[in-house]
Amino acid sequence: MPRHHPDTVSAVLARGRLGIPAVVFFVVAAAAPLTAVAGGATTGYAVTGVLGIPLAYLVVAAVLALFAVGYVAMSRRIVNAGAFYTYVTRGLGRPAGVAAAIVALLAYNSMQIGLYGVFGAVLSRFLNDRFGMDTSWWLCAVIACAVIAVLGLLRIDLNGKVLAVLLIAECVIALVYDAVMVARPVNDLGVSFDTLAPDNLIGPGIGAALVTGIAGFVGFEGTTVFAEETKDPKRTVPRATYIAVAVTGLLYGLSAWAMSVATGPDQIVAAAQTEGTDLIFNLVAPHLTSSLVTLGRWLFITSLFAALLSFHHTVARYAFALGRERVLPSVLGRTSRRTGAPKAGSILQTALALVVLTGYVLADADPIVHLFFWLTSLGALGVLILMTATSVAVVSYFTRIAHRDGMWRTALAPFLSALALGAILAVTVEQFDTLLGVDPTSPLRWLFPASYALAAATGLAWAFTLRAARPDVYQTIGLGADSATAPLRTPDPVRQPA
Repeated sequence: MPRHHPDTVSAVLARGRLGIPAVVFFVVAAAAPLTAVAGGATTGYAVTGVLGIPLAYLVVAAVLALFAVGYVAMSRRIVNAGAFYTYVTRGLGRPAGVAAAIVALLAYNSMQIGLYGVFGAVLSRFLNDRFGMDTSWWLCAVIACAVIAVLGLLRIDLNGKVLAVLLIAECVIALVYDAVMVARPVNDLGVSFDTLAPDNLIGPGIGAALVTGIAGFVGFEGTTVFAEETKDPKRTVPRATYIAVAVTGLLYGLSAWAMSVATGPDQIVAAAQTEGTDLIFNLVAPHLTSSLVTLGRWLFITSLFAALLSFHHTVARYAFALGRERVLPSVLGRTSRRTGAPKAGSILQTALALVVLTGYVLADADPIVHLFFWLTSLGALGVLILMTATSVAVVSYFTRIAHRDGMWRTALAPFLSALALGAILAVTVEQFDTLLGVDPTSPLRWLFPASYALAAATGLAWAFTLRAARPDVYQTIGLGADSATAPLRTPDPVRQPA
């Protein structure tokens, strides 16, 4: 009798399970509207002291819309769960691609694991206030980790239905809260637009404000990560990407501004520092029924959970892409025969999260500042690096192939996006102490960005090692599903008709 294998090394992920709505739900859930507003925006105000958080969201949305032009042009030609890794490989070469892959793993793991801090803190506080349960933040985080470990092994379309319900509900409640806050300005002094003034993004806090904005959007680029599992990648990915940027940008900017209207622009930083993630709920509580406020708190918790689940899927699929091409151990390219999920990558991400959570518990670190804000800011920095590199890669890729996609999509837009993202990156690194809320002389301001230099150097070294020791593996880097049968050839197309 043949031996039964529950899993298989798969050339591709499960095909045709996601349409445009499902992909939008996944990536906007990763951006987590209520998480960005109640958690990210308030913590950004509190830690950086910058008033321009609402404007930062709108500026970042505009830059990311520009980035998306070249990004989706690339997605129409290359369908691969490796996303940034694959695009950088095709545009800038295999060593740069492997470096981007290691940077991506560090960035997305930082985003996913960092969210456990705010999830645990918010849930434990809610359980204590609502039910008198004295529960530690880390216990709540570990339970969430266990549930996500199970969901990560299920069919991707089932997860999409769960996220759809949660996302629609949290967007509706966020808009209700925004309407209440704008209708009830502080001391009835009228609606103020001061936090939208351009001069709020001029000065020492600009980098901190912009990377806070970028942290709120991280996840929108995941449309290409799920491309292999969509019904029509060439149509689904571009539309889902633009919808995700538009929805999140407008909602974030509106909500962060509405909070400043309700507190008064001159008091928003102090209020955020005093009330933290409770700020938005405390602002609307006098004007809404207790049931709507409680519903908002529940949806904040489910928003965090949805973001954790979405980033878990993203990390698992990056690991799958690298395992499939044997850049990392091939076991990571193993999928569940029953569900088609990248089983090994999912289990590895869960194990890593538990290790990091254990370290934070032993260090008795603050789950909001040190785990949530620090790690998600680190993750946002990594995604900013990847987007900058990808914009350059898009220009390089399309200069080497024959195409009819037009100069705007293939050269001008990605070039302008590379300039804009590069400028934001430079300012962010320079002002990283403001972002972390540490002294300018603190070594942490350089250690965090330096972690990506180390990750990139590790990726370059590993790529050169593969080229010397395993040329068969090196030649298939970036080929995705074609890597299992590909002959030794360059992965970049050479001037063929479009």
